[in-house]
Amino acid sequence: MRGLSEGRLRRALVLWIIVALPESALAARDEPLVAGASSVAVALPAGVPLAGYGGFPRRAWLPDLLGWYPNAFWFRPSVGVHDPLKVRGLDLESGNVRVLWLSVDLVGIDPTLLPELRQRLARRGLGYSAVIVSASHTHSGPGAYASSWLFGFLAVDRLSPAVRGRILDGLESAARQAGAHKVTARVASGHAEVTDIAESRVQQPLDVRLGLVKIVTPDGRLLAVIWNYAVHGTSLGRDNLLVSGDLMGEAGARIEREIGAPALFVNGAVGDVSPRPRGWRGVEAGGEALADGALRAFKEARLETGGVQVVTEQVSLPSPMLSLRNCLDGWAPSWVTIGLQGSLPSSTELVAVRIGQTGWVTIPGELETRLGVDIKARAAEWFSQVMIAGVSNDYLGYFLVPADYRRPSYIACGSLYGERGGDVLRDSAANALRRLGQASARR
Repeated sequence: MRGLSEGRLRRALVLWIIVALPESALAARDEPLVAGASSVAVALPAGVPLAGYGGFPRRAWLPDLLGWYPNAFWFRPSVGVHDPLKVRGLDLESGNVRVLWLSVDLVGIDPTLLPELRQRLARRGLGYSAVIVSASHTHSGPGAYASSWLFGFLAVDRLSPAVRGRILDGLESAARQAGAHKVTARVASGHAEVTDIAESRVQQPLDVRLGLVKIVTPDGRLLAVIWNYAVHGTSLGRDNLLVSGDLMGEAGARIEREIGAPALFVNGAVGDVSPRPRGWRGVEAGGEALADGALRAFKEARLETGGVQVVTEQVSLPSPMLSLRNCLDGWAPSWVTIGLQGSLPSSTELVAVRIGQTGWVTIPGELETRLGVDIKARAAEWFSQVMIAGVSNDYLGYFLVPADYRRPSYIACGSLYGERGGDVLRDSAANALRRLGQASARR
C-alpha cells in the first residue's frame, strides 16, 4: 500500500467492497422493494352454482331451460356459504418492475379474466410488468364465471354476468387496496414438510414441501405471506352444496388469525395429488395440518436480499385433443381422438418471478408431481427455493409424464395436449426459471 494517497486508498476500498458484495445485495441496494397487501371477501349472488365436479348430484338432472335460477343452468344452485370467497392481493415493486399477484378461491382461472382485469386497472392508471392470478383449486368455490362453453358444460356452469362481475370486482378491489398501501419491504423465506394429508393418484412419491415467503417492513412489521403446497381441494365431495375454500381455505383462515396479515395460497404441482382426509372433518384436519406447517415455515423464515424480477416465456403446445382411449378405460384405439383446436389454445405464456431469492413459475393447469420436482431440481442452482405456481392465469387441464398419459385414467382423460404436453411445459418452465436466474446473477 506504500505510495497510495489517502484518497486513493479510500477509492480502492470502495471498489473492493463493490466487487466483493454479492450481486443480489447490490440489486437490493440499488432497487429497494416496496410492497402492499390486501384481503377482500366477495359477496356472491345467492344460488351461485359450485364448480369442480361434473357429475351428479351437483349436476342438474335437466338444464334450467325455464330460467328458474338466475345464475345456474347445467348445475344445481348452491344452498349457502360455509366460508366466503376470498381474494388476497400482493403488489410488489422493485426498480421498474411491478408485479401484482392475486390468489382467489376458485377451481381454475378463466384466461379472459386477466385482460378484463388489466383493462379495469389501466383505467385507474395502474399498470404492471406482470399480473398473476392463482386459483386455490377448491372444488366448492363458485362457478358460472368462465367464458369457455367447454369447461362451462363440464364443470363450471354457463357464464353468469352477475357472478363474473362480482369476482372481477373482488379482484380489482384487492389489487387497488394492495397498491394503495405500499411501503418499503424486505423478504424472508422458509419451508416445512407436511405429510400424511395427501395421496398419489398414480402411486408415486409426493412432494411434501410447503414453501413460504414472508414480506415485512424494515422494522419487522408483517405485511403478508405467500405460501405454496400441492393438494387438491376435494376434501368436500360432490354432495356438498355450500360455498367453501375446502381445506386450503380452512388453512388460510387459521394462518391469518395467527399472524394478523393476508396469507396468499398458491397451489403447486397438483395434478396427481388428492387429499386424504375427507368431509368437513377432513377440511378441519387437513386445514389444521397445512396451517401448522405454514406457521413452522413462518417462524423459521430467514431474511434474504433482493427485490422482485420477472420474465415471461411463450410456449407452443401440441395440438389439443381428447383421447377416447384415456376416457373410456382403454376401450378405444389410441388413434381415436376428438380435436379441440377450436376450444383450447395452441400456445400459452408462463411467468417466472423472483421474490427475494425464491423463484416461482406459473403453470396454466394441473402439473404432475414428477414434472414439478424436475423443474425444481433444474432451477435449484439459481434460487434458495423454487415453487410451482399451479392453476395460475389459465386452465388447460392436466399435464402428465408420458407413461401416465398412456395409462387410461381420470387424469389422463383430462390431459388435453397429448403425451408430450407435460414435457413441453416442464422444459419451458425450467427454461423460464433459468433465464430469470441468469438475469438475477448478472445484476
